[in-house]
Amino acid sequence: MEAPLRYQRILLKLSGEALMGDGQYGVDRAVVQRMAAEIKEVADAGVQVAVVIGGGNIFRGMAKAAEGMDRATADYMGMLATVMNGLAVQDALEHLGLPTRVQSALHIEQVAEPYIRRRAIRHLEKGRVVIFAAGTGNPFFTTDTAASLRAVEINAELVLKGTKVDGIYTDDPVSNPDAMRYRELSFDQVLEQGLQVMDATAITLCRDNDMPIVVFSMNKAGALLRVLQGEEEGTTVRSAVS
Repeated sequence: MEAPLRYQRILLKLSGEALMGDGQYGVDRAVVQRMAAEIKEVADAGVQVAVVIGGGNIFRGMAKAAEGMDRATADYMGMLATVMNGLAVQDALEHLGLPTRVQSALHIEQVAEPYIRRRAIRHLEKGRVVIFAAGTGNPFFTTDTAASLRAVEINAELVLKGTKVDGIYTDDPVSNPDAMRYRELSFDQVLEQGLQVMDATAITLCRDNDMPIVVFSMNKAGALLRVLQGEEEGTTVRSAVS
C-alpha cells in the first residue's frame, strides 16, 4: 500500500537548464517527456500542480547584461524564453492526457493566458496543471522569486525545487565526494551561510510566509512522488528545524 500524500497543492520550480539534458542549449524532448511523466504521476494521485520554469537553456539575462546589454532588456528576453519552455512542457503534458494551462506575466494572449490569480486557482481545483511563465513580469527578479511569489499567491503548501543534485550539500558533491547532504535547514541558516538554493529574495519571501521548500533531484525516478508522500528525499528548508 502506498503512503498517503501529505500535500494537496504544490508549486514545482524547474530550471531551464534541466530541460537541456546533455545538450548545450535548447530543449531535449526526451527529458521534457520524462519530467512530464513525473508530474502526471503526482497529478493522477490527486495533487494540484503548478509549475514555474526558468529560461537559462535559451537565454540567461544576467550573463548578457554582463556583456554590455541593458539588464532590463536582457531580463525581458529571459522572460520570453520561459514562455517557450512553458509551451514545451505544456505540449508534453497534454500528450500524456493531462490538461494544462500556461499563464504568462507578460501579455502574449495568442499563446498563453494572462496571469490571473483566481483563474489559476480555479484551473488547479479542476485538476489542470498551471504553468506560470514570464517570471514576475518585472526585470531584476529571478524565476526563483517568481516561484516563491506564485506559491504564496495560490496558497500552495510546498515549493519543490527540482535540480540535478538530490539536495543541498556542504560543498559541491561533484567536485568533493566527501560533501555531506543536509537533511533539513532553516531559512536563516540558508541566508547566513549563503547557500545557493534560491536567491535571497525568494528565500526571504518563503520564510516570511512560512512556505517550506524541498530541494530534490528531478533526475531520480519517482522522487517527486516520494517527497509528497513524506519520505526522506532531498533537503527540506523550513522556518524551524529539529
